[in-house]
Amino acid sequence: YRFFVDTLLKVKPLDRGEISQLEGNLHPEHPQNLISSASQLLSELTHFAGVVVAHRRQSAAFRHIEFLALSEKRVLLILVTPHGDVQNRILFTERTFTPSELTTVANFLNQNYAGLTFDDIRRRVHDELKQLRGDMMVLMTAALDAGDKALSESAESCVISGEKNLLDSQDLSSNMSRLRELFDLFERKTLLMQILEVSRRAHGVQIFIGGESGIMPLDECSVITAPYEVDGQVVGTVGVIGPTRMAYERVIPIVDITAKLLSSALSQ
Repeated sequence: YRFFVDTLLKVKPLDRGEISQLEGNLHPEHPQNLISSASQLLSELTHFAGVVVAHRRQSAAFRHIEFLALSEKRVLLILVTPHGDVQNRILFTERTFTPSELTTVANFLNQNYAGLTFDDIRRRVHDELKQLRGDMMVLMTAALDAGDKALSESAESCVISGEKNLLDSQDLSSNMSRLRELFDLFERKTLLMQILEVSRRAHGVQIFIGGESGIMPLDECSVITAPYEVDGQVVGTVGVIGPTRMAYERVIPIVDITAKLLSSALSQ
């Protein structure tokens, strides 16, 4: 297969309908759904397993923040990251805040700090927060601490869709022992993310055939990956996992275009 891919393969362009399906589902108006949508689309279009990884970043940042009053002295913090993930955390406050107060704090953060890292925000807050009341400053500081912790905890995530599609592959389903190892790999994700981390540091589409991945459960699989970006900075990897005998000329452009469209949507 390696000889075929390197010397004889001719990639086929996707038809307009498939491109429209990708564009319609990877829409910047719904950033919280982009990562899961990309994984599902990769699976649906290839009939294999689709994978999207959001890799660890040096400093966490947010695109949008909201507060929602839950009950007395309990506030729900809602964070949307630059690459579309949504994180929720409950804040316990010393007093009850009105909806208008929560909106004021959220608007202040969104208008002044959206896109900045929490480290950068902390360097600026001392002087700039003087215009807010003391208890509002306490709420904002708690939000910054909780947000930074939430994004640090979830700084590396892996979304896999369509694993069951691999059961339909005769090449894989004939070896149930290896198939169980493969599904265990999907469940644990740690080893899988190692190969996707390698892909993040590369340029363009990468193809790992069989044992080239160095991961035993993938010995009978091929992994096709491509990095995606936010504002020109690589933040993750998209990929497809399927049997070594696959239509490479079709899967490669699906992975490539998905990465580019995801990059475009996340950068808007």
